[in-house]
Amino acid sequence: MGVRLEVESASCGYEGKPVVSDISLALDSGEVLCLLGANGSGKTTLFKAILGLLRLTGGRILIDGHDTAAWPQRRLARSLAYVPQAHTPPFPFAVRDVVLTARTAHLGIFASPSKRDIAIAEDAMEALGVSHLSGERYTEISGRERQRVLIARALAQQAEFLVMDEPTSNLDFGNQVRVLRRVRELADRGLALLMTTHFPDHAFLCASRVAVLKAGRLLAVGSPETVLTQDRLESAYGVPLRILNVDSGLRLCVPRMG
Repeated sequence: MGVRLEVESASCGYEGKPVVSDISLALDSGEVLCLLGANGSGKTTLFKAILGLLRLTGGRILIDGHDTAAWPQRRLARSLAYVPQAHTPPFPFAVRDVVLTARTAHLGIFASPSKRDIAIAEDAMEALGVSHLSGERYTEISGRERQRVLIARALAQQAEFLVMDEPTSNLDFGNQVRVLRRVRELADRGLALLMTTHFPDHAFLCASRVAVLKAGRLLAVGSPETVLTQDRLESAYGVPLRILNVDSGLRLCVPRMG
């Protein structure tokens, strides 16, 4: 049975200053919803509100019809898994331990991971193709490998929704494509993924639907083909561009330099 995340007329900000205003969108099982917009458009702020890290000043966030405002972090963690941009932590944890930290959402305060928790973490590493890195130090593996480990950690959390902050950030072209393929594969397995990206082409490649933000407001939400128009993207990013149709229905967004 599918699950649904709904953002209803959400507004929020910092220290009384509004950043996001009246945002409404929804995400269902098996979908990839890409959030696009220039820096400062409110993408990160909206993510924080969805993850329960920032209190709304208006509207609601619902999971299967239930308002999450009063949910404790442990309950939220069982529904929402966060995949940050690949980073280097200050301590050289083994990859297996980084992935295993996801199981804290399912453990008591003083409990240790069980054999089942370890098996779930190992399955997640296998699914992302990082089992061979299990004993390696997370600080010493490549950026591409770190991103896959972070996605494996999110899988081990066994949440229904994956919230991904620019999962292709700092990756070369080939590894960007590999991550986008993995995103699409996870959706095909029934997970629901909400991800930010700076590249409209990434949305064309893997998104079921897209939402475009500008100055904290929603310009449009819908299919990539209907939402990612030249006029709308020029408005969102403030630069001239062109949408090209290429073979097999693929679309590309390219800048106009002249």
